[in-house]
Amino acid sequence: MAEKASAAVVADERRDQMLAAAAALIAERGFGDTRIADVAERVGASPPLVVYYFGTKDKLLTEALRYSEQSFYKAADEMLASTSAIVKRLETLVAWTCLPDDEEEETPGTWGLWFDLWAQAFRHPEVKKDRVELDQRWRAMIARVVREGMDAGEIDTVDAEEFAIAFAALMDGLSIQTALDDPVVDGQRAYRVAMRFASTSLGFTWKYRRRRAGR
Repeated sequence: MAEKASAAVVADERRDQMLAAAAALIAERGFGDTRIADVAERVGASPPLVVYYFGTKDKLLTEALRYSEQSFYKAADEMLASTSAIVKRLETLVAWTCLPDDEEEETPGTWGLWFDLWAQAFRHPEVKKDRVELDQRWRAMIARVVREGMDAGEIDTVDAEEFAIAFAALMDGLSIQTALDDPVVDGQRAYRVAMRFASTSLGFTWKYRRRRAGR
């Protein structure tokens, strides 16, 4: 039993190494220019071993994105557990999404992974299914914040699911502009636009103050 448990731990660690390598390579080169062999070379493995773990290159992309998002959702869960006010919660989530992070992340270029995922999902049903699951996790978090804000009497009664769809789409669009260094939509403007939309939609008062990502 101990040997099996140890082997499972080693397999999990190996898988994570491949995911970290895939995320970094796709962020650097783009999905089209990243090969299974490149991932294998970066972690000192054989291409067949990478295929054994993930099956296809498309699956490797979606799993790499899941891996890169782990730190975001871990930090978000901790933030929601320690912050009760809905305005502070939304400010933090918007800042993390729209404002560049000042610190080096272990897995860089998450937006680059999303760009490639959306492009692949448009043409490949299997990736499309994974995209739905990944986006739904984000919308579910927003809806949770809204429902808890309504329960606390901090905001108007609204359709939490409808708001989550609109707000997630807005932040996706704004984040694309900031990720591409749009000269009109920088991070601070994206942050203001998103928070003003939230305040108008949910019925709370909000005043802009410049802030950093802080994650």
